[in-house]
Amino acid sequence: MDDPIKHLVLLLLENRSFDHMLGDLWQENNKIDGIHPNKPNMNVFDGVEYRQAPGATRFVSPDPRHEYEHVLKQLKRNNGVINGGFVSDFAEAYPHDEKQWKEVMLYHKAGSLPALHTLARNFLVCDHWYASVPGPTWPNRLFALSGTSLGRVTMPEGLFNWNLHWYDQPTIFDRLNEKGHKWKVYYTDFALSFLFVHQWEPNNVANYHHMPQFYRDAAAENPDTFPEFALIEPSYMPPGENDDHPPHDVLATETLIANVYNAIRANAKLWKETLLVVLFDEHGGFYDHAPHIEGLEPPDSRQGDGFDFTTSGVRVPAILVSPRVKKDVLSTQFDHTSLLKYLVDKWQLGHLGNRTANAKTFAEALTEDRSETPAIDVRVEPAKPPILEKLSTAQTAMVALSHALETMGDDDQVTIAARSKFILSGAQPHLDIAMDRLESFIEARRRAQAR
Repeated sequence: MDDPIKHLVLLLLENRSFDHMLGDLWQENNKIDGIHPNKPNMNVFDGVEYRQAPGATRFVSPDPRHEYEHVLKQLKRNNGVINGGFVSDFAEAYPHDEKQWKEVMLYHKAGSLPALHTLARNFLVCDHWYASVPGPTWPNRLFALSGTSLGRVTMPEGLFNWNLHWYDQPTIFDRLNEKGHKWKVYYTDFALSFLFVHQWEPNNVANYHHMPQFYRDAAAENPDTFPEFALIEPSYMPPGENDDHPPHDVLATETLIANVYNAIRANAKLWKETLLVVLFDEHGGFYDHAPHIEGLEPPDSRQGDGFDFTTSGVRVPAILVSPRVKKDVLSTQFDHTSLLKYLVDKWQLGHLGNRTANAKTFAEALTEDRSETPAIDVRVEPAKPPILEKLSTAQTAMVALSHALETMGDDDQVTIAARSKFILSGAQPHLDIAMDRLESFIEARRRAQAR
């Protein structure tokens, strides 16, 4: 059967493991490799057993560590337990937060995440999809969109430790351009895909749009006007953050998931031709019981951080959403390059690294033609989020990236000096300035294209 998908929408969220978000759905569907009650998984730290348990909260604080060196500790066998270092790593990072140590072992009960769990119950759950590297957000997002992180598994860790690199590898956006396929990036406050230097080119910047444009595009009568590939970047910064990165509100993300899904589904023509992939970039320090993949193909010869790129990161939630898939579970071992493999094969795109070339694909799962799919109604009671006292590592990294973008804009020195002064007044101003820098950079590139 020919592939019926003409549009792929990638909603790439942040920092949650499979067990943490979807593991309890095993109670309803034992095909899912989830949290089996007769096989309780645990960590042992300081003589105390910490078992998987329900009760994950809307706001997890402090943020579990998930940098490369921390993930390696988490994946170690401890007291005979695979992935036995999650609690000890959290405890060593936050020794004075003993009451919080159990947080990394907790999970969301079935039904408590109204959008994500509805999609998992009605569409195709990929229950062995792994982060591409045992590291944080940046390298995994780089893999998801280009098939390589050019040997890097680290990212900026502070406002004065930029640790920025020149990511000039070919991306999925480049390959789509070469074949004449339309793409767009929809964002709310920041666009992490500007990590790729090719994205700075004016013709590529022109494809960046604020999130309201997504809903307008999805509602268009002619689905051919909708991009063939769409990346949705959630809101990473307060107020309004909905990326699922702790300590952000998981129910705010549920609203985003529902809104994106409902918008596509409401357009019958578009819905029939679209695959929505709801995916998380990495596990965020939350426990998962599944062992990581070994023997993976390195994407290239680069090993700038001393990692050989033959092992994956931790298992993450991934759901394929379309009337073209069954209500089912797909247990093939995937990583983020499996998405690229599907797109490369589908449109005969150019090479995106050895990992992508050797990745497994989900193409054979796209065979259905279903008429009945549910709408999702998410009603979230307001809750007061934690006060922003300091930036997360992901947010400081975005501030660093925004500073680099500022150097390539055309702002005058008075504007730059005013930003520098304002940024000294607290945590939130850092984020406000990062967003301002990004918008200024985009406008400068658009002016350059118009000349």
